[in-house]
Formats: sequence, structure tokens, C-alpha cells
Amino acid sequence: MAQCVRSTLTPSRTQQSLFTRTLSAKTQAFASVSFLRTLPEFKRYPKQCSVVMSCEGKAQSQQQLSLDDLVTSNRKGEVLGTIKDSLSNCLSDTNLLETVPGLKSRIKGKVRDIYDAGDFLVLITTDRLSAFDRNLASIPFKGQVLNETSLWWFNNTQHITPNAIVSSPDRNVVIAKKCSVFPIEFVVRGYVTGSTDTSLWTVYKKGVRNYCGNELSDGLVKNQKLPANILTPTTKAEDHDVPISPTEIVEGGFMTQAEFDEASMKALSLFEFGQRVAKEHGLILVDTKYEFGKSSDGSILLIDEIHTPDSSRYWLAGSYEERFQKGLEPENVDKEFLRLWFKENCNPYEDEVLPAAPAELVTELAWRYIFLYETITGSRIDILPTQEPIHDRISRNTSQALSSLPQL
Repeated sequence: MAQCVRSTLTPSRTQQSLFTRTLSAKTQAFASVSFLRTLPEFKRYPKQCSVVMSCEGKAQSQQQLSLDDLVTSNRKGEVLGTIKDSLSNCLSDTNLLETVPGLKSRIKGKVRDIYDAGDFLVLITTDRLSAFDRNLASIPFKGQVLNETSLWWFNNTQHITPNAIVSSPDRNVVIAKKCSVFPIEFVVRGYVTGSTDTSLWTVYKKGVRNYCGNELSDGLVKNQKLPANILTPTTKAEDHDVPISPTEIVEGGFMTQAEFDEASMKALSLFEFGQRVAKEHGLILVDTKYEFGKSSDGSILLIDEIHTPDSSRYWLAGSYEERFQKGLEPENVDKEFLRLWFKENCNPYEDEVLPAAPAELVTELAWRYIFLYETITGSRIDILPTQEPIHDRISRNTSQALSSLPQL
């Protein structure tokens, strides 16, 4: 999750208003890990896998994953109490400027807080849940799960693209070298679905047939698989991401043609790889987003999170086809059900004050994040309950890590 400095690219005058916020507020990248506790050693994912490990620790084929694994598994019973006990000990905000020497400034993103540490950036993945361009709730262990999920994927996608991590001294923290960020999110989609204003289904049902440079045929229905994966880039606008075509990206000066072509190829390759890994674990990777930056030597690096339940949509593969044929929503393992709850109970884009997310839904979402991590990685995540405030732990571990890093 190597967070990066503001992009040096200059948008055209007509598009400049789209980028009035700090562009680096959302970017990261990963490589090797150095947690203070022991983590499983991550090795490159094999090209072919016929058997995976369930969160029960048993070998299972992709067809065996069902809603029962998500709803009634023994593992859920093991972690549910810890999740409920942690509802009041979430990491909703940070202020390391007061607790960690040497930090110069903070940028608060939707989920991550980014601190300038000279030649490095410190990225804190919080428990904030973001959707509809605002924070909806704080989910126990969410930041930790996002951090460790991304670490697993980044370590297993280095054959596709490099990343820029320096270390991860805490389960919520990444330290990275600085780089320049492209002000574009590379959203890749394999299905016609979604509930937000920029989702493919939302714009398609309004009659849009050319979206971000992609020609869409008539007659598609919600949750249908596309004939081929498509790229639907968005800008990083101040309050709301804005769809943009490849031609507009290049003509607007956000990226050169060569930069866009390379990043696009990497995004589509990462998504195809992620789909295959997900399928082998009984899941469908429906859509996701990637962000890229440029290192000091000109290399294009993958930054920000990758294939997490925050940045990606996952469905259960075994029941998808039957439910699609019946016109039912797919069984999902991401935050979509909480998005839908807010859409049903308020106007999340316009209401000044939103209702509090029900505790049972917050608890269920925390479990789904854990379930997804453990299903894909085959490893149990360490969520030991603690009385120590998370902010105190992060401050201590980050301070120790920074003191051992030489300035470049």
C-alpha cells in the first residue's frame, strides 16, 4: 500500500476542477512484510490449483463453498464473540502527529490516513467503512483484514507488476517509499451490477450504451456476466469519482498514451488473475479497482489496496447461475448488503445525517471480511482481543519502525 505524493501530471483546464482534492489520499503499494508478530510466509501463487483450504482448515474444491460456510460455519462461532466485544474498540480515526516523532503532515482518505515521514509515507488502514462517498460505520478488525488481504495479493502478483512497500510494522500499518500518483482509478468489471451512481448497472439501466469508451449491447440484465472484462476508469474528484474515457485521460494530460496502455494492461491482467484465484476458492471476483503510481526511476507501480472486500465485489460461485436464472441477487461476500441497507433506509448521497448501521449488520460485515481473507489465503487471521487502544499500539509500532529506517 505504498502511498505516494501528489501527481506531477497536470489535467487540462476544463478538467482541473475534478481534482481539487489531494490526489495522494487514496494510494498504496506492498512488497515484503515485517510484522512484529509472526505471519504466514507468503509465496507466489501457483499457476494451477485444484484444491484450496476452507476457513475450517479442510481441503475443498471450488464447488463446495456455499452460503452455509458463510452463515453457520464453526469458524464464525469462534470469532463472533471477539467481534462483538470489539465494537467499541474500532480504529475510526488517527492522529499520529501527536504520538510519533518525525511525522510532518496527515492526509485523511476515505479509509486510510496517510502521514508524511520524509522519504517515506506511513499509511494507516482504519476500520472506517466508506460508500456513497462518505463514512457509514466502523467495522471491527476491518483495517487489519484489508491490510493483510492486500499484503497477500501484492505478494502473489509481483509476476504481473511491482509494488513499492518498505515494511508493515503493524497489522494496520504500511510504510512505503514515495512516488507520483496517476489521478485515475482503473475500475475493471466482469459483470453488469452495482448500486452506486457510477456502477455499471446504474448507468446501463438509464440508457447509457457507451460507458468509458466501452460499447454495451442492448438487452443486458442486472448481474449478467459480460462477454469480456472491461475497463471503466474514473477520476479522483473532490466529492465524487467521475467516469472518464481512455481518450479523455490522454487528451486531458492525466497520463500519456504509453502510461495508460501499460497501466491498463496491468489492470486487466491483475483482474484476470484475481478472477482465476477467486474461482479456485469458490468465489467470483465481480469487479474491482486499481491505482498506479510512478517511481523515481520511471517504473509504473501498483499502489493502493488490491482485491479486498472494500475495493472489490465478491459473489459465491456455486449458487450464482441458479440465482441469476431466477432473478435473485447473488450471494455476496462484500459490503454490498450494507450499501443496500442504507439505500433502503435513507438517501445516502443527500441526507445530511445518516442512521446508525445496526450492530448485527456491522458484526456480520466484520465476519464476512474475515471469511473472505481466510477463504482465499487458507490462513487464519489473528484477531486476539486486547484492552490496549489500537491507536496506542499503532503509535508504538510505527515509531519503532521509523526509527530504524534510514532516510533515502
